[in-house]
Formats: sequence, structure tokens, C-alpha cells
Amino acid sequence: MDEAQRNLPVRDWLPRTAALLLGTLALATAFIAAYVGALHQPRPHDVPVGVVLGDQRAQAVLAAVRQRTDKIEPIEYDDPGAADDALTGREVYGVLTSSPDNGLRLATASASAPVATELVTQLLGQAAQQAHLPIQVTDEVPVESTDPRGLVPFYLAVGLVLGGYLASTALGLSTGTAPVSLPRAGLRIAALAVYSVVLGVVGATVVGPVLDVWHHDIPAVAAVGALAVFAAAMVASAVQAWLGLLGTGLVILLLVVLGNPGSGGIYAPEFLPAWMRGMHRWNLPGLTTDLIKSAVYFDRRSMGWTLSGLALWALLGLLGLVTATIFRAHRRAVRAGRARPDTAGGPPG
Repeated sequence: MDEAQRNLPVRDWLPRTAALLLGTLALATAFIAAYVGALHQPRPHDVPVGVVLGDQRAQAVLAAVRQRTDKIEPIEYDDPGAADDALTGREVYGVLTSSPDNGLRLATASASAPVATELVTQLLGQAAQQAHLPIQVTDEVPVESTDPRGLVPFYLAVGLVLGGYLASTALGLSTGTAPVSLPRAGLRIAALAVYSVVLGVVGATVVGPVLDVWHHDIPAVAAVGALAVFAAAMVASAVQAWLGLLGTGLVILLLVVLGNPGSGGIYAPEFLPAWMRGMHRWNLPGLTTDLIKSAVYFDRRSMGWTLSGLALWALLGLLGLVTATIFRAHRRAVRAGRARPDTAGGPPG
């Protein structure tokens, strides 16, 4: 605090300080409520499992499980090929089919979410045992042995999104939340784009060669990381440009307080409270987590909406920053035009 600020009367700084403290208190309370509320007692609901139409043995076992619990939801497909594509496309966590030995075969993809595949394996294994049917379980897309709980995609996504938000905030603090002109906005966008590429490469390097978690698809992880950082930075820049300091609090609420638990995080989205289960399909941490999983483990076709969603957020953020810059520049010009006659001695008579 400089000398001028220290000498301000209490009535001049107390309201602003109190408002800032109340804002941080509200964010901290929301953070606790969101994380504890979402993750303290995860209860699975409608975890999707694929089955082929006409496969009576598999359908009967799934129907029996469904009658006892709503933890899994059978998803029917026309043929085995479609069911297998659904597994590698991350539409389901397992596919149950009849096997030639009059038993069952359960194909899973633990890379989607180890907790979900463990649940599916446990429930269907118990059901098969009760029906006196042998069951063979295979993991078609296994999670890396160096990340047995499948946590790295989520924590990497959190770091990338946080990095984008922090970069935007740092530029806002040093040069103003809203650029003073379109050329300045272009410079800010370019700086954040370069930063995003660098952080994307750094993140991929850390989880790859440095920590030796993943041994493949490092360029893809770097590309996903760069897009995620840029999207987070653009969204934060746009909100901060329009709302100033209040925008920073709103960004924290959207990207951190709600975004992280709403992404599913350490659990599959089907384990979250009902009001959070769809968040991962549109919030930045959720989209980033899903896209990282697709890049590392699954067919590129599984990227689908996650890639489009992140690109859309980046574009909307960029447009928001540009329009805020134009709007604020116009307001300054209008104010300057109104003030000019006064400084020249009043309007001409």
C-alpha cells in the first residue's frame, strides 16, 4: 500500500475492502460446498453398459441387474460392431455379450474411468454367478499401469485450465482487464496463444518424458493442452474485459469452483449428484479431461464434441474480448467528445 492509500479515510477504503472479503468468502464457501457435496459420497447412477439386440442371454442378465439397482443402464445396439464402436468411442463403459461356451463375455475400457469399469465388472460378475453362467472379462482399452486410478488426465486438465486463467489474470493486472484498442487486443491474444502452446508442450513433457506416465501420443497431448489453455485464457479474458474485478470472481466460480468437480474428476460423471452429471460435456475442465483421455487411449473419432466444444469456447472467448475492447473504446471516445468542449472554455455560442 503506498502513502496515498495509507492516508485515505477509513470510509473510502473500507466498503471496497469489505466487498472483496465478502466475495472471497462466498467463493471459498462455494468451493467447499461444491467439492464436498459432489465427492463426499459418490453414488453411481445409470452407468451405461452396451448389449446387442437379440442377445437374449446378455439382455436377461442386464435386465435382472436393472431390476435390483439403477446403478447401470443397458444401452442396446443393432450389432456387435456397433457395440464395440460404442466402447472405444466412450459411449459405454462395458459391453456384455454371450460367449460360445454358453457363458458371457464382458469387454471393458478402464481408460474411460477405472471406478466405473470396476463397478460394472462387480455387478455383472455377481449377476452371472447367480445365474450360474461363466463370465470372461477383458479390458480392451486398459489404463496405463503408471496411472492405475486414471487421475492424470483430470489433474493435467486442471493445471492447463488454471494456467490459462492465471495468464489472463496476470495480463489484466499489468495492462488492464480490457485492452485499450484493437491492436492491443491483438497483442494480448497473440501473447496468450504463444503462452498456450508453450504450456501445452510443457504439460505433455511433464506427464510424458519427465514423470514417465505416458509413453505415446505426446504431440497429441501437447496439442490438446494448447487448445485447453487458450480456451481458458480467452474465456477469462472476455469475462474480465466486460466485468473487471467482478469478472475474475466469476471466472473462478465457473472454471474452478464448479468446473473441477463438475468435470467428473476422479470419478466418472455418473457418480456425481444429478445436477452435476452433465457438466463435463460443456465446462472447460470436463471437456479437457475427456479430450486428453481420447488423445491418449481412444480412437480419434471419440474426440467428437470435446474437440469442437473447446474450440467453440476459445472462439467465443476471443469474440468476447474483441467486442469488449470495441465497446469500451467507443465509450471512452464518447466521454472524451463530451469533455472536449468544457476543456476549451465551453460550447461555442
